[in-house]
Amino acid sequence: MSQKEQIRKRIKEKVHSLPGLPGVYKMFDQYGNIIYIGKAKNLKNRVSSYFLNTEKLPKVQKMVENVFDFEYIITLSEVEALNLESNLIHKHQPFFNILLKDGKAFPYIRIDYKSDFPSVQITRRIRKDGAMYFGPYINKISITELYGIINNTFKLRDCNLNMNKKIGRECLNYQIHNCLAPCTGRCTKEEYRKEVDRVISFLKGNLNEAEEIISSKMRTYSQMELFEKAIEMRDSLKKIQQIGAQNVTGLNKEMDIDIFGFAENGETSVVSFACVRGSKMVGLTNFNIIDASNNSSDIIFNFITQYYMQNKIVPSMVVSVGGDEVLQTWLTEFSGHKVVVSQGKREPYSRLLDMANKNASEYLNKSIEKNKLHELRTIGAVKTLQKTMGLKKLPLRIEGYDISNLGGTNTVASMVVFTNGEKDAKMYRKFKILENGQNDFRNMHDVLARRLNEYKSGKDLSFSQLPDLILIDGGPVQLEFAHNALLEQGIDIEMISLAERNEEIYTLDGNKVVLSRDNFALKLLQNVRDESHRFAITFQKSLRQKKALRSELENVPLIGKNKVNILFDRFKSIDAIKVASIEELKSINGIGEKLARNIWEYFHKD
Repeated sequence: MSQKEQIRKRIKEKVHSLPGLPGVYKMFDQYGNIIYIGKAKNLKNRVSSYFLNTEKLPKVQKMVENVFDFEYIITLSEVEALNLESNLIHKHQPFFNILLKDGKAFPYIRIDYKSDFPSVQITRRIRKDGAMYFGPYINKISITELYGIINNTFKLRDCNLNMNKKIGRECLNYQIHNCLAPCTGRCTKEEYRKEVDRVISFLKGNLNEAEEIISSKMRTYSQMELFEKAIEMRDSLKKIQQIGAQNVTGLNKEMDIDIFGFAENGETSVVSFACVRGSKMVGLTNFNIIDASNNSSDIIFNFITQYYMQNKIVPSMVVSVGGDEVLQTWLTEFSGHKVVVSQGKREPYSRLLDMANKNASEYLNKSIEKNKLHELRTIGAVKTLQKTMGLKKLPLRIEGYDISNLGGTNTVASMVVFTNGEKDAKMYRKFKILENGQNDFRNMHDVLARRLNEYKSGKDLSFSQLPDLILIDGGPVQLEFAHNALLEQGIDIEMISLAERNEEIYTLDGNKVVLSRDNFALKLLQNVRDESHRFAITFQKSLRQKKALRSELENVPLIGKNKVNILFDRFKSIDAIKVASIEELKSINGIGEKLARNIWEYFHKD
C-alpha cells in the first residue's frame, strides 16, 4: 500500500467517528499548515463528502489531494459555526479559502457626529468609533468629486483646527461663504448641527437642495463676472445630475443595499459586488477568488463574511444567491442592527442580482487566462521553487531581509513577507540598528536574532509564525552570518541567498544554483529580494529626512525635542509647519503665542 493510500485509509477511518453535529473543520497538509477551513450543519456528512470516490470539481480535488489530516470543533448551532469559521479564516488565511487582502480598501466619507463641529473626511479605514460612515464609493461615483461638491455646497469647516480654542480671525472660506467659522464663534453648535444634517441628507441621496444651492451660486458668479467660479459651479451641478442618473428605479429614496453576484467554472469563481446607497448605484467591482467549498452557497457565505469583517459596514439589506436565515442572523449579530438577506426573487432585487450575476460571468470569461498566469507566478512559482531547490517544505511563507545605510549611519533593516507567492504587506516589519559603522554581515545576524526573539515572545502577529523559507540578499558570506543566528537560537528554517550581480542562488551546503531568467521560481525570489531592498531604502530615507527636518526646527528659539514631536504629530511634515499661520500654531496644546510667533518668524524671516 502506497503512502498516499495509507493517508486516505487513515482519514476515512477518522471520518467515521465524526459526530452529526454542527461545527467547523480544519484541513492540514503534511507540513501542518492549515490549507482549508469550513463549517457544517452536519460535520460527518460534510467532511465525508470530500473523501468519497466521486467526481469532484478541479479546485476541490486539488485541495483534497493535499489533505494529510483534519481537526474539528463542535458548535451549538450553525450560526455559531459560521461565526467561528469566519474568525478562523480571517486569522489563518488558508490557501484554499477566500483571501481578501488589502488590495481593495474602498473609500468612505466619515463624519464624527459626536463632535460639536465635525468636518467631512475621506477615509479608507473603518473604525468602531461612533462616527457615521457613508460608502463605499467604488467607481460609479468619484469620492474626490463628491467631496468637492460638499465643500462647494455646504458650509462645514475643512480645517484641522482645535475647536476648543478660539482663533483671532476667520479664514478665506468664511469670506466666500463656504464655512460657518465655528473657530471664531460665528455660529452656535445648533446652527452648525443643522448644516451637518443637510450634508448627511445629501449623502443619503437627497440631491434637490444641493442642486438649488449650486445653481444659485452659478448664477451669482456669472452676474459678478467671476466666470472661473461659475464654470466650477456648473461642473459641480453636472456631477450632481450624474449622481442622480444612477438612481435605481423601484427603491425607497434612502435605501442602502449590497448585492453579491456569482459565477464559477469549476476551477475558479468570481464574486461581483454592487453597492447601492440612497437608492443610487455607487459602484460595482469584481473579485477573483479561490475556495474549495463543495457548493456555491458556501463560497458566497465565506466571501460575504470575510468582506464585512474587512469593511465592517453592513447595510440594512443584502441581496445574494443562496442567502438564508443563518447568514441573516450572523449579519444582524455582527452589525448590531437588523439586516434582511434577500435571494432576489422579486423586483427590484431580482433585477439587481441578475445584473451582478451577468457582470460576474462576463468578468470570469475574460479573466481565465489572466488567472492561469497569476497562478503560475504565485503558488505555481512556490511549487517550482520547492522542486528546483529541493526544499523540505512548500515555502508558502517566504521572508526576505535586507540592510540599508548611508556611509555607516542611519542603518536599518527590512523584513518583507510573501504568502502563497504574493506580497503580504501587513506582515512587513522594520528594524532600527543603533550601532554605527558599516558591517552588513553582523547587522544581518543581529536582525535575524531579534526576529527569532520576537517569535518566542509571541507579542507581534507578524513574528508569531516562522517562515518556511528565509531569503537573504547577498552571497555565501551573508548567508553564513544569517544562518549562525538560527543555529544560536536552535531553530531550523531553510535559508538561501540571492546575489544580485549574476542572479546566483546560494544554499547552506555551499552549492550555487543558476536558473533561467524566465523561470517563475527565480522571478519570485527576485520579487522578494527587490521588495526587501525597496522597503529598507524607503525606511532609511524617511529616517534621514525626519532627522534633517527635526534638526531644522530645533534652531527655532524656545523649542525643544518635545515641542518638535508635538508639531510633527499635528502637521505631519515640515512643509505644513512652514505655511501654518500663527493662529494655527498656537491652537496646538503646548505651543504658546510666543513660541508660535518664533516658529512663524523663523520660516518667514526673508
